Amino acid sequence: MSICSLVTVLLVEDSLSQLELMSHYLNNGDYKIIKSTRAKQAFDIALKDNIDVIVTDVVMPEMSGFELCRLLKKNPATQKLPIIICTSKNQPIDRLWGMKQGASAYLAKPYTREQLLNTIKSVFAEFYEIEN
Repeated sequence: MSICSLVTVLLVEDSLSQLELMSHYLNNGDYKIIKSTRAKQAFDIALKDNIDVIVTDVVMPEMSGFELCRLLKKNPATQKLPIIICTSKNQPIDRLWGMKQGASAYLAKPYTREQLLNTIKSVFAEFYEIEN
């Protein structure tokens, strides 16, 4: 990725194995990775840290990724953050619902390293162009 500084990615996933897999995929020097196993915790992190992209699962205890997406989009401090929903929920209605919640992209599990990296690069580039 030809970006001057590291892209900070907040990974939100309650499965530790999935969280580690995503971290491993992004461990190439282009990304600063922040991890969260809970959506509520992720919302707090997004409010206080300088996050560039959020990748969130949907099915999580306490609060779903869809709910997190809605909360982030309603808050003026986080409403423009690109959000990638990364989930095993792969029905057309799930994709539609995720995009209606404000997601920038929807990535179905299982995914490849290239799919994850390309999706992050794509939403970041769109965000960057809009903001300049």
